[in-house]
Amino acid sequence: MVLLANRYVKDFESAKEIAQDSFVNLWEKRESVDVSKSVKSYLTTIVYNKSLNYLRDHKKFNRDLLQAENLFPFISGGESDDEVISGELKNKIESAINDLPEKCREVFQLNRFQDMKYQQIADFLNISIKTVEAQMSKALKHMREKLGDYIAIIILLISIK
Repeated sequence: MVLLANRYVKDFESAKEIAQDSFVNLWEKRESVDVSKSVKSYLTTIVYNKSLNYLRDHKKFNRDLLQAENLFPFISGGESDDEVISGELKNKIESAINDLPEKCREVFQLNRFQDMKYQQIADFLNISIKTVEAQMSKALKHMREKLGDYIAIIILLISIK
């Protein structure tokens, strides 16, 4: 886990702290961990998230360098551990979107995936812009609740684009 963290933060002492914090986090949440799933995958996800949080908080990263070094599976592929994390995140996002009520999901998808502005969505769906704003607010609140554990990765990925 130290080597995984070091791959991201490029500082061995910080990587050791991240790995230790990850194990402590796993221990503290041991009651809520789903033991039917791989504990290694869970721990790897924790290390990955804590590494990204460290990079964000310390602003010691260069987007071009991270892309060139293939550190983000969402951008460039990645290795097996990264693919597990990427697949898990993708599944969580899809599940959260599918859990939205139909109209709310439609408004959210038009805004986030079709790059439509609120006014364009209102015109397209023949609803008021206030309704679009309310639906987006509801959708974003739902997404924050469902993806709270992954929010650091998502924010970092959005800021990289």
